[in-house]
Amino acid sequence: MVRRFDSRVAAVIGGGSGMGRAIAQRLGAEGAFVHVADLSGDAAKTVTQEIVDAGGKASAEQLDATDTEALAAFYARVEDQHGVLHVLHHQVGMPGPAGIDVSLADWQRNMDVNVKSAWYATTLAMGLLRQADRKGSITMTASTSALIGSPYSPIYSLTKGALVAYTRALALVGAPDGIRVNIICPGPVDTPMLPQFFGREPGADIADLMANFIALVPLGRPAQPAEIAGVVAFLASDDAGFVTGVTIPVDGGLVAK
Repeated sequence: MVRRFDSRVAAVIGGGSGMGRAIAQRLGAEGAFVHVADLSGDAAKTVTQEIVDAGGKASAEQLDATDTEALAAFYARVEDQHGVLHVLHHQVGMPGPAGIDVSLADWQRNMDVNVKSAWYATTLAMGLLRQADRKGSITMTASTSALIGSPYSPIYSLTKGALVAYTRALALVGAPDGIRVNIICPGPVDTPMLPQFFGREPGADIADLMANFIALVPLGRPAQPAEIAGVVAFLASDDAGFVTGVTIPVDGGLVAK
């Protein structure tokens, strides 16, 4: 495997499972020192050990990405250890409740997890990314629901759609310092979280709903986490050195329909 991230420092916020795990592993395999941060400290430790066992370098952090003080303390530790951050990927997110009858508590929780965490995870890292000698990269994960809308969970489309617009704005903020900002919009991905997107209605037949949705994907299958990781690794690398402010569907052709 090519090693595009030798001597570089990466942080994956939400790196303990699913797509985040695959992204952390890919960055580690390509030579980055990866700070694996996750709400589950045990999951972060497991992924860190997987990276180390494969010959890479990593450290684990238990982190609630909705806690701004915890985020600031996390970046302070990265600064103390390395003095720089080259790659930041934000993977934190949650499925929204179904319909439009959403309690204020659920509304706020979705905003905190899907939007607030992205805002502060990225803005609080800007100082470290500026130290990357114009090699800084931010990537975030949204969803095809940000592009085509979700009749099942409008709040999910709201929160993920906000990240798409935010990416364009933050790319302009970061450009003078060579910090690139891009976002991916996956369709269905074969991770433990996938069934949660289909179990929001009481009594829902999750297997049937999943099968019907995947049948809509032109390539006829969900993505594998490693396929998502490959796109993020490209965007974070010098191979994408002139790519910023873009939204990339990684969806098997779903949006193309």
